Amino acid sequence: MKYTEIGFDPIVGENPKLLILGSMPGKESLRKGQYYANQRNAFWIIMGRLLKFDPNISYEKRKEILKENYIALWDVLKTCEREGSRNSSIDNTTGSVNDFLSFYTKYPTIKHVFFNGAKAEKVYKKEVLPVLQSKHQEIKYIRLPSTSPAMTRLTKEEKLVQWSAILNKLK
Repeated sequence: MKYTEIGFDPIVGENPKLLILGSMPGKESLRKGQYYANQRNAFWIIMGRLLKFDPNISYEKRKEILKENYIALWDVLKTCEREGSRNSSIDNTTGSVNDFLSFYTKYPTIKHVFFNGAKAEKVYKKEVLPVLQSKHQEIKYIRLPSTSPAMTRLTKEEKLVQWSAILNKLK
């Protein structure tokens, strides 16, 4: 059975330099009200390694560390219907995207967007880029491997190597 799911507000501080976009929080994240709450998802482990913090600290502290490092976190989809937690279960005909035009207008310091996997990139390019049209053309886009446990082609260490690209954009 498919359920309509509603995503989270962005995690964003003052003057963010980059935005990391997922597609839609999974069931565990929605249940806990936290981005990347599934213990098998490598997101917080990778961020902890890159930003030098213990990924087991409180969710509030993890959010603050992202903000302190000028990193915003959000999802492409505001709502969607799906069965289960996998991105492949998202019904592409039912989703609505977040308001990126307003978001980028409010946070003009964002110059880089990193997609956490192919689904986020695909939906963004199809649904968001046409709305942006000629606005916010200075933003650069990079797809990174998904931190999801469903993405098994790479190990956590291999994902970490590719995710280290965000550090260059924070300087």
